[in-house]
Amino acid sequence: ADGVKVGYLEQEPKLDPNKNVMENVMDGLGEVRDLLKEFEAEVELAYNNAETDDAKETAKKHATEEFGDVLFSLINAARLYKINPDNALEHTNQKFIKRFNYVEAKAKEKGQDLKDLTLEQMDAWWNEAKALG
Repeated sequence: ADGVKVGYLEQEPKLDPNKNVMENVMDGLGEVRDLLKEFEAEVELAYNNAETDDAKETAKKHATEEFGDVLFSLINAARLYKINPDNALEHTNQKFIKRFNYVEAKAKEKGQDLKDLTLEQMDAWWNEAKALG
């Protein structure tokens, strides 16, 4: 079979029959994660070095276009792996909401306000929520 162009990635999905679908997808996301890190660094550099509002606006427009390309690539990859991107995003949103609610409940239980928590405390409770599933 011919390679499939997925945004910046040219690859043919190779599925390991000994792994479930999600494990196969996560194995294939290494390149996407690397692209996102490069993209983030490029955008930050361009925006921080822009000296005028016009230059900042140009950097923002470029970042928006590049981000759109990355999203398009991820959605296309999901299609290739037969994953519904809407369902995947909804699942992730539900995990986030569950974990955030856990952190909020822990803060309330301790008589604290979220805005007064340290990042370390929020991370600790977030990780507890993750461990609970």
